[in-house]
Amino acid sequence: MTINAIETKHGFEFPILYKQLDADGMLNIGEYGPNWYAEVYPTLKDNPPLLLHSYDFELLNLKSVNEEIADISDPDDYRQINPEFKFIPFAQSGAGDHYCFFLNEEQNGDIPVVYIWHDSNEANYLAKNLQDFIFRMILTDMANQDLYNEVSDEEFRSNIESVFKTHKKYLTEQQNQILEQILKRDIIDYEVVFAKRKEPARGLLTDIEFKQLLLDIIPFEKMDQSFEYSNQE
Repeated sequence: MTINAIETKHGFEFPILYKQLDADGMLNIGEYGPNWYAEVYPTLKDNPPLLLHSYDFELLNLKSVNEEIADISDPDDYRQINPEFKFIPFAQSGAGDHYCFFLNEEQNGDIPVVYIWHDSNEANYLAKNLQDFIFRMILTDMANQDLYNEVSDEEFRSNIESVFKTHKKYLTEQQNQILEQILKRDIIDYEVVFAKRKEPARGLLTDIEFKQLLLDIIPFEKMDQSFEYSNQE
């Protein structure tokens, strides 16, 4: 399946950056299956395609993109998505939630990226366009070493450096400068403070600095706001 074929079949255009990523081989994730991690992942990890090492982000190949577009717009789909909303899934979480381009709100070529929950009638705005979304995801990974799976400091830093190497050409000069500066830091332990609890965290920057950088570098008035995607009760 090609990008042009998907666009023609479904009557829309992907973001220009997404097409560039495809042309550069950055969407080549292979076929997921029981042997993907053992056989395919090792061939990709040193020169990662789009956000390969990001937490709970599974890039869809173009065949799967085409299938998910059909599913998400099917009137019989369990999510019962409002037919006025035009979501284009390009990745998913391990639980089956989707990262989508939200075509309805394109402005001057910027197509917002939203997160569609599969088990609740809710969509969250993540960034005003794909470029800012990539920056946000890399910054998120920098702030969150995987403590649950006991990822070592060496693997944590190596994965981020590999992603930065293959993704920097798709970011702005300012975004690259920020990420490059953070990559030079030592890894720190910090606490994320919630209303009634605290949780340990580890990374190259704290959650507070992360949130401030989003506001400063990729401002978007709808960032992290949510809306209902279905008219069903």
